[in-house]
Amino acid sequence: MTRHLHLNAFLMSTGHHEASWRLPESDPYAHVDLAHYVRLARTAERGTFDSLFLADGPQLWSSVGQRPAGALEPLTLLTALATATEHIGLIATASTSYNSPYNLARKFASLDIISGGRAGWNIVTTAGAEAARNFGLDAEPAHADRYARAAEFLDVALKLWDSWEDDAIVADKAAGVWGDDAKIHPPRHKGTYFSVEGALNVPRSPQGYPLLVQAGSSEDGKRFAARHAEAVFTAQQTVEDARAFYADLKSRTAREGRNPDHIKVLPGIVPVIGSTEAEARAHEQELEDHIVHTHGVAHLERLLHLEPGALDLDAPLPDDLPPESAIEGAKSRYTLIVRLARRERLTVRQLIGRLGGGRGHLTFTGTPEQVADAVEAWFTQGAADGFNIMPPVLPSGLDAFVDHVVPLLRARGLLRTEYGPRQTLRERYGLPRPANQHVPELPAALPQPSSALV
Repeated sequence: MTRHLHLNAFLMSTGHHEASWRLPESDPYAHVDLAHYVRLARTAERGTFDSLFLADGPQLWSSVGQRPAGALEPLTLLTALATATEHIGLIATASTSYNSPYNLARKFASLDIISGGRAGWNIVTTAGAEAARNFGLDAEPAHADRYARAAEFLDVALKLWDSWEDDAIVADKAAGVWGDDAKIHPPRHKGTYFSVEGALNVPRSPQGYPLLVQAGSSEDGKRFAARHAEAVFTAQQTVEDARAFYADLKSRTAREGRNPDHIKVLPGIVPVIGSTEAEARAHEQELEDHIVHTHGVAHLERLLHLEPGALDLDAPLPDDLPPESAIEGAKSRYTLIVRLARRERLTVRQLIGRLGGGRGHLTFTGTPEQVADAVEAWFTQGAADGFNIMPPVLPSGLDAFVDHVVPLLRARGLLRTEYGPRQTLRERYGLPRPANQHVPELPAALPQPSSALV
């Protein structure tokens, strides 16, 4: 079977570059405009992407002075996009730290039913004191505690999604029997973090449960992914680091008794595309020229756990930064940014420019052919199963990728030319539909006796 790239469109308001909203083409109100997202979803579907993805967090991100702030709730928005598209998968971020399993399981089951089996859940544990204080906590829970809660949260959600057998609905009008109570299985879960008694009030959905996605690259994150995730979004700056991450995660997945092919690794890439390399560099420079560095410094000081005023724009990062072991927030992103700055000997100003486009994800600037070459190299060299495409400006960046890079990937046999028969998101990712834990798997067929013994 030909191995094809998995492409996911990561959609973020006017684009991933923090200065994208300042360009003449950009609509500063696009982040709350349904028509904007419908257009983007249909463009990604025209490019035969596997899925699109919305990030989220239960707090106001950064300063409202920096870029369009606030976001429509992703499950609500994706439900609207489900009615405007036919094939593309719909992945929403939702936190295990600040949700309850019953309500969230119900919402995802509903989205999966409405979309005909296209839902995915990006499982996050939500770092940051700002979010914690929105839920009555004085500080964020410890990193290990957040992942322990996430593991139990997912266990409860799986019990809820399996609380209806697939054939629980009888719909026998003549007998007056709508459903079979014997095929309803209340979780009756009592654990460390959750107590959930009753069955879900939504039937089992087309996929059984949504595609499970994870985005953490810390040790806790990789352990969680190896046990549970079916797709992993990751930030990697070099093909060597990406290959090491890929091999490590596949190996961990095998040690958990899972098929390594059933977890897809999708690094993020921010493609800045021009018809010539000079044009692409000019696009990149235009975006960098619109960065307000005071915002970047403040954000970087918070991320690095430094006091305000600790960073000098035209100096490198201080030598005495806290070690990763002291960080309770986004550990892997902290390490990636510090390594990037040290490896390339960047000043704070230069580092802010590098992070402005993708917050630590790989930014690649070049022609469509150069972007396609980079994607192919990572894919064929064991660094990725596909990519999380993060256009720096929307909608133009997604248009450029679909119109100019996608045809090259198709010509090289790396990407489908059409969707073909209607598929669930799991089927498109080459994953089996999970069996219901309450229905024993049928044994392999026994050899039939010969007619002489009958």
